Amino acid sequence: MRPASDDPATREALDAHQAGALRWLFGGAIAMVLGVLLGMAVVALVGGTGRRYPGAGLVVVVLVLGGTIGVVAGVGALLRTLRWRRALAGTPWETGRLRIAGPAIIAFEPAGFDELDPDAEPVHLRLLSTAVWRTRAVQGLDGGEVRAAPIGGGQWVLTADGLGTLYGARVVRSRR
Repeated sequence: MRPASDDPATREALDAHQAGALRWLFGGAIAMVLGVLLGMAVVALVGGTGRRYPGAGLVVVVLVLGGTIGVVAGVGALLRTLRWRRALAGTPWETGRLRIAGPAIIAFEPAGFDELDPDAEPVHLRLLSTAVWRTRAVQGLDGGEVRAAPIGGGQWVLTADGLGTLYGARVVRSRR
């Protein structure tokens, strides 16, 4: 079987994921730099003129904190992209049906799992993304055919034809 990374749509989705990660990383870095520069400019102005600039401190704090959050999100997304790219290079896609079991809980039923083993259970997954639009996009696939691949550590990556993106999910451990 071909590795999932040989699929042109998969490579394109991974490249798009990486581009988004770089936007978060560089956007956050720019916000941090602007916050520091604005802070230095306000300190210089206040020191030279003695005039106060209400709200300037708040703007500096928001820029620096927002930038820090952006950098952390970008680094995390870059690491996830690299991990997915490496894992998909050695794992083939499995096709199957997606069933929605809750807002972020899904079940992946591999193709033919009923015929292979009548006692087989679908793979229960929880989406890693907390973005509402991503969750709704996956919910729209209820009953549809998807491709999924286990990437290790109890995590899976899934996609469907025409989505142009990958979704990460974690196996839900049963509480038996």
